[in-house]
Amino acid sequence: MPVAPENIHVMLITIALLGHLNPMLKFARRLTRKGVNVTLATTEMDCRRMPRNKTLASDGSLSSTTAPINVEFFSDGLSPEFERDKHGEVFFESLYNVGSKNLSDLLAELHAKGMRFSCVVYNPFLPWVAEIASDHGIPCAVLWIQAWGVLSIYYHYCTNPHHFIDMEKDPNAIIRLPQMSPLAVKDLPSFILPSSPPFLKKLVLDFTRSLKKVKWVLGNSYDELEDKAQLLPIDLRSSLRSVGPLVSPAMLGQEVEEANNISGGLDTSNVESSCMKWLDQQTPNSVIYVSFGSMLILSQSLVENIAMGLKNSNRPFLWVVPPPEMAFMKAAIEGEPLHKFMEETMGRGLVVMWSPQELVLTHPAIACFVTHCGWNSAIETVSGGVPVIATPKWSDQPTNAKLLVDVHKIGVTLGNVLEDAISARGVEDCIKEVMEGPRALEMRKRAMQLREAARRALRDCGSSDKNIDDFINEITGKM
Repeated sequence: MPVAPENIHVMLITIALLGHLNPMLKFARRLTRKGVNVTLATTEMDCRRMPRNKTLASDGSLSSTTAPINVEFFSDGLSPEFERDKHGEVFFESLYNVGSKNLSDLLAELHAKGMRFSCVVYNPFLPWVAEIASDHGIPCAVLWIQAWGVLSIYYHYCTNPHHFIDMEKDPNAIIRLPQMSPLAVKDLPSFILPSSPPFLKKLVLDFTRSLKKVKWVLGNSYDELEDKAQLLPIDLRSSLRSVGPLVSPAMLGQEVEEANNISGGLDTSNVESSCMKWLDQQTPNSVIYVSFGSMLILSQSLVENIAMGLKNSNRPFLWVVPPPEMAFMKAAIEGEPLHKFMEETMGRGLVVMWSPQELVLTHPAIACFVTHCGWNSAIETVSGGVPVIATPKWSDQPTNAKLLVDVHKIGVTLGNVLEDAISARGVEDCIKEVMEGPRALEMRKRAMQLREAARRALRDCGSSDKNIDDFINEITGKM
């Protein structure tokens, strides 16, 4: 494995929402293992989200068993109490107007201290970083944290909007894009739908424009999962590098290092222990794993329907219910309290507020994953070789669900939770189809093939590992 010169230093910049920070941390670890010095810059109020199994040292480094990652913070201009997830437009506006200046000042301050960055890698939700990097004379890359297919849709939406005219008139229209299979409107990322808030459409447009200023587009995907050369226009292809799946080495059968899962401040040590001990007691390929990510909050009726479906499946399950939804659980199962639901499923069900998802998805007891199909979860499930029951809501999730279910055929679609269209019977039927239906064995076989391909991609000299080496060589001037 090539080792970068000691003076190579890369800055990674992201907002610290869990789905954004996690892949950036995983990429940071890939770089540090190859000898690259890394500084991670994120908004200062989000330091509470740093994983509890790491130490933020007095010198600002994120300590670990590998090389430390220097951590710097910049203000987004909002108070710590401001609810950023509920007021997205204000949040992104403040990031642009205030956060961008603070980040630029941080770069100048670090430069004055002797830090020389060979490259800046930014999160796609911060498209203005490309301009700041240019102002500071630093080469720029973006870490694309969604599917290549979603990038292709966004690119066509911004550069060839005529492809999407029918979408404005007919919610059942079929969209035909170059190099892609026909897409129903419901399969498109929600940010470009007519119902999407204007600030999200602007974010997509600003990001697409920012690509003119970047030298590399690094994607959390791998060649066997998505053929980017077939999906994306020819004028983008020379800059694309698949560097995923960005998961912990343990998921890929490599040496174990500390988990990079971030719990958002929860004390997770006891939860992790209880999850894994409980899974150890289950038979192989028997457990339904249910989790909808860190941002998705289900309605009370959906929680009740999922609970009833799990109860009626008569199968063991591990269900992650974040704190906001725990209140709904008290009314689960036709108005009966949570303890009654747990009593009726005693011995075959475990409900927790958090789980070590990467460890769970690699456990032999897991049979299928009921997931919202966020890209991090999608990447983790294919890395674990686990079939899916897709329940997308918004953003890129419907497109990811189509990739997993219709293209790779490793699962079924239960329904879109945004439409509140998930019934208890639907949950029960999907579990039966994935676990014992006529296509169940084939789904499992294809999922395992994707897992093996993921492992090959990040082995030494694998496709993604080589792309990371090429990226390092290019920023060091060796290519």
